[in-house]
Amino acid sequence: MNKIEELIEKYCSDGVEYKPLFQCCKILDNKRKPVTKSARETGVYPYYGANGIQDYVSDFIFDGTFVLVGEDGSVINQTGNPIVTWAEGKIWVNNHAHVIEAGNGILLRFIFHYLQTINIRHLIHGNIPKLTGNDFKNLKIPVPPMEVQCEIVKILDNFTELTSELTSELTSRKQQYEFYRDKLLTFDLNIEYKKLADFATIIRGGNFQKKDFVDVGKPAIHYGKIYTNYGIYTNSTLNFVSEETFEKSKKAQQNDIIMAITSENVEDVCKCVAWLGNEDVAVSGHTAIIKHNQNAKFLAYYFHTEMFAKQKAKLAHGTKVIEVTPETLNNIIIPIPPLEIQERIVNVLDNFDKICSDLNIGLPAEIEERQKQYEYYREKLLTFDPRSATIFTDRQTDRQTDRQTDRAD
Repeated sequence: MNKIEELIEKYCSDGVEYKPLFQCCKILDNKRKPVTKSARETGVYPYYGANGIQDYVSDFIFDGTFVLVGEDGSVINQTGNPIVTWAEGKIWVNNHAHVIEAGNGILLRFIFHYLQTINIRHLIHGNIPKLTGNDFKNLKIPVPPMEVQCEIVKILDNFTELTSELTSELTSRKQQYEFYRDKLLTFDLNIEYKKLADFATIIRGGNFQKKDFVDVGKPAIHYGKIYTNYGIYTNSTLNFVSEETFEKSKKAQQNDIIMAITSENVEDVCKCVAWLGNEDVAVSGHTAIIKHNQNAKFLAYYFHTEMFAKQKAKLAHGTKVIEVTPETLNNIIIPIPPLEIQERIVNVLDNFDKICSDLNIGLPAEIEERQKQYEYYREKLLTFDPRSATIFTDRQTDRQTDRQTDRAD
């Protein structure tokens, strides 16, 4: 911050000029081309939409370095800032993202960081809410001297690079865990294989909704929470429903598997959690409740393997909403070793899962902390006063006050 303040004093003490975005860079929206999912030919080139990569296709329409800004009102974040993506190389962009290329006198990377600070909520309008091209190209962008831009970009890129490294490390840890989990759950032909219907009964979940949640009541699991908040197993719930709703609901008992059977994609559908609680739990719709006579954790671990994923992919159907019906789950083939072997495998996986969970708690926490630091300094470094070009920091304010006092004296 000291160096930035010195550069501000040296190069733009009289103020920072603001210009409309279209005067700062090239806006290439007229070159965008949407392609329906059914018409896309699979390939190696990223296909970008409003919130990042949506697919990989066989052709490209842009080649270079670009900043993409989500056009749809639904993808601005909670603070009102747009979704901003950095894209390099050969890419395809549909008409849900604005495309920016570098211009003269301003770094594209500077624009990338700055656009994330702009609140555009008041510019989102229309029957289908959008940040229209005219509003977008007229967004006001500060254009400090190049020396100031370079130093700001250097500082902010250090934060994003560290966050990227930590995210890569977390991904690597998860991949290691999945590899060893699948290895432990791969058996030779000496182990008996059975259809799920041979040892389990599957029933559909109930139909309570998120609006039925209460602060205090009977335990309940909503299918959406299985994707976002639960791991392999749990003995407590995040949500509760009233006694009346509970009585009307389908329920899972201790050791039952609760599986979400509706999702937005094939990869996530059929994520499940083993219920180990001492009391019954209300279960929402879009679920299958699997009642069985095996080790619940063993089954839950198996339902997260690549072996199971290959089977469920053949059963999944739908386009916008992917579903696997409880009836078709009966045909899933599962290795069923003796219960004592299941227990030993579960013990190993529990220990391994704990180690990975500790890493997964530590790394995401550090990633979140680095992201907060980045956002904090991004706001500090990119908040200019167009009159005096000062960055709003306590230190800078104190220095201005001192100078004013000296002049008064």
